[in-house]
Amino acid sequence: MTPPSRRASSSKNAITESSKHTPMMQQYLRIKAEHPDMLLLYRMGDFYELFFEDAVTASQILGIVLTQRSSTGQNVAMAGIPFHALDQYLAKLIATGQSVAICEQIGDPATSKGPVERKVVRIVTPGTLTDSNLLPEKADRPLLAVCCQKNKKQWQLGMAWLSLSGGSLKLCEITVDDKTFASRLQQETERIGAAEILVPDGFDPECLAGFSARIVTVPAWHFDRDNGEKELMEQLAVATLDGFGASGLNPALGAVGAILKYAHATQSQNLRHVRNLSVETESDYIAMDAMTRRNLELTEPIRFDSVKNQSPTLLAELDHCRTAMGSRLLRHWLHHACRTQSVARSRHAVITALSDACVIDGLRSILSNIPDIERIVSRIALYSARPRDLTALRSGLQQLPGVRSYLDQCVMEDDSSLLRDIYRNLAVPQACLDLLEHALVDEPSAMIREGGVIAPGFNADLDELRALAENAGQFLVDLETREKERTGIANLRVEYNRVHGFYIEVTQGQLSKVPDDYRRRQTLKNTERFITPELKAFEDKVLSARERALALEKTLYEQLLQDLTAYIAPLQQIARHAALLDVLNALAFHAVKSGWTKPELVEEPVIHIEQGRHAVIENRIERFIANDCDLSANRKFLLITGPNMGGKSTYMRQTALIVLLAYIGSFVPAARAVIGPIDRIFTRIGAADDLAGGRSTFMVEMTEAASILNGATEQSLVLMDEIGRGTSTFDGLALAWAIAHHLIEHNNSFTLFATHYFELTQLPDTCPTAANVHLSAIEHKDRIVFLHAVEPGPASQSYGLQVAKLAGVPATVIRVARKHLAELESHFIIDQNQLSLFATPLPDDTEQAEEKTEDFRFQPVVDSLQQLDPDTLSPREALNVLYDLKKQLQSLLP
Repeated sequence: MTPPSRRASSSKNAITESSKHTPMMQQYLRIKAEHPDMLLLYRMGDFYELFFEDAVTASQILGIVLTQRSSTGQNVAMAGIPFHALDQYLAKLIATGQSVAICEQIGDPATSKGPVERKVVRIVTPGTLTDSNLLPEKADRPLLAVCCQKNKKQWQLGMAWLSLSGGSLKLCEITVDDKTFASRLQQETERIGAAEILVPDGFDPECLAGFSARIVTVPAWHFDRDNGEKELMEQLAVATLDGFGASGLNPALGAVGAILKYAHATQSQNLRHVRNLSVETESDYIAMDAMTRRNLELTEPIRFDSVKNQSPTLLAELDHCRTAMGSRLLRHWLHHACRTQSVARSRHAVITALSDACVIDGLRSILSNIPDIERIVSRIALYSARPRDLTALRSGLQQLPGVRSYLDQCVMEDDSSLLRDIYRNLAVPQACLDLLEHALVDEPSAMIREGGVIAPGFNADLDELRALAENAGQFLVDLETREKERTGIANLRVEYNRVHGFYIEVTQGQLSKVPDDYRRRQTLKNTERFITPELKAFEDKVLSARERALALEKTLYEQLLQDLTAYIAPLQQIARHAALLDVLNALAFHAVKSGWTKPELVEEPVIHIEQGRHAVIENRIERFIANDCDLSANRKFLLITGPNMGGKSTYMRQTALIVLLAYIGSFVPAARAVIGPIDRIFTRIGAADDLAGGRSTFMVEMTEAASILNGATEQSLVLMDEIGRGTSTFDGLALAWAIAHHLIEHNNSFTLFATHYFELTQLPDTCPTAANVHLSAIEHKDRIVFLHAVEPGPASQSYGLQVAKLAGVPATVIRVARKHLAELESHFIIDQNQLSLFATPLPDDTEQAEEKTEDFRFQPVVDSLQQLDPDTLSPREALNVLYDLKKQLQSLLP
């Protein structure tokens, strides 16, 4: 793919030589110069053409033929796509990160003396998509702008992101230091799911290395804070931002200014549907970094199940939503679990109210008939909605009374305000529905240019023009009868085709009977075709009526879109609450189907789970073993031992998923769950080489561990699996001990710590908040049976040889390994009177001495030692030097 900078320079070179091209190509080059970093689709008749390097790039991506066009003796690369197939080709281009400028013919070819006037009427970029054919149905692909401001040794990272297809605009500011800037930026970008990122000139490209989103550099002045605040107030039609909590922001307001400029430039019109603003803070949601999201397989699987052709993710398991809006909202919840317990409790109350199977099934059935109102409203606001979008909207609004009828009884029984709020906001906007029902036919054409969209009776002038065109058939029948009688030609026919219009057809044998007022229109092999003054007058009238009807219908449709913009706000409210109801009903459906229970959210520091199960795996195996997890203020660290394949990772993940599910407002797979405040979830489960980043498995492991140790708080949930295994045994053991000890003594986080280092099981002896548990297994005749049950105390052995045998390692290898294991165990004699290296923690003063990397108090003694040559000293001199050094040390010690 050609880099943008290269394409731009190529176009500039072409423009300098534009005088050597034809007038049409000169027009192309002028328009291309205004959009150098985009593919320009240049309308020529029934095709969109691309030239020069744009043509080469498009032919490679789309697999279309690359040809050449001669322009005043120069051969120019050229490729084209049919205009009616634009959407399918656009989808492919956007999927590869391209941006496209669509240039249409706006002049009349019949009256143009030179090249037909053309203009770019639409710009399509990965972050500004609104067309349903170009967007993933169940995910948002927002546009993100990033602006940063240095404050002493810290950065204020401001972000603004806009979902043009949904009309949502959000801001956020976070404080980071130099070391965490790049990683935090990537974490936030993945959380937001940006498709395109705007950055100012001079932004460090290394901070954006490895990002999947398209990076667009725009002038730094687009990020001016004051201009951004002004543009935002104009967009929201307010005089102050105080009501949104945005007035005190700085770089975030600069970012929103850039994003609004970019969106207006690509859409070339007002963003009528962007009327709400949300300001997020770091304390709003349970924080999870990108690795945690992947390890928990929230929406993306670590491994794809090719046999079952499905993705074993939490989203795939829970997504029983019947609308695309609901699926997108559920995805958002999984990545943005709200820390505020009252939010989750209100959702639990709705799920409880909807727990009747008849209500759930009834709502599922009727919600299936509600279209993607959120995106349809966005296209109405941008005047890009198609006729079938509007009929889908009409059909969806007609379903709302049925939805409310199912909620009637639930609202009466439910004491929560959320369900009442949903019920109230799903009222039918009757004026809007009446307009749609009166204006549109039942099944309109796909495009307005094809006609057949506006309903009869909506406009009297249109009805008259249609009647004129549609009654042509009877006129032709009557004319044919009259002409047969007048001419005596029995086989005379009056016909019509699009090329020659209306005509009277006479066979060669009957030409002698043709009257004088017949004018020859076309000669065929066996027939002649004629036109008469009467038929010509009728043709002009009919064809003119058809053209005028199509033009009037187009005008009426544009007016209809304009009238519908008055209902954008109530339609957006309906979309939001229909999506909310859909998600809660889907969660209720899954809770009933899978036997999930309502969790208890409390203010005390606790994670108490009885008979917990893994939300995804429990339905994919024949018999899942449920387990308890008991963490509290006095028991915050569980050291988990047991064999490989015993279920340690599953146990850890299911605990994290139960906590997350409780906070998104879902019921949970457990007999009982009592969960206290949680601010973050960290995981370090599995690792692999980061070849692109030049990091080994161990480096990746330590980087993740550092992030946890630096970021975990006493309200965080930490999952650590097999830390330290990427290096030598003693290095790994020492690191694992130190990391575990730090989590217990300094972070004081809720921690599940799985390990094969049996020495760590001594931790609870000296750390009262730590406890040992293990995944049980039994051995029978050199075979191992995994019980997958969590039991108190450490594991008795690791069963490594038995697992290797299950994996298919040859028996000879197993025998040799068993022999060497016996030898190693016989040589590993432990003095029972000697405490283990890890039995007691290091004294505080020793730790402080190790942590103090620079201490210059003893530098004089060090200098004296370095200058000393022992070989030149007599015994007496050496003794005197020793006394002097001792005296110096005593004077330096406190």
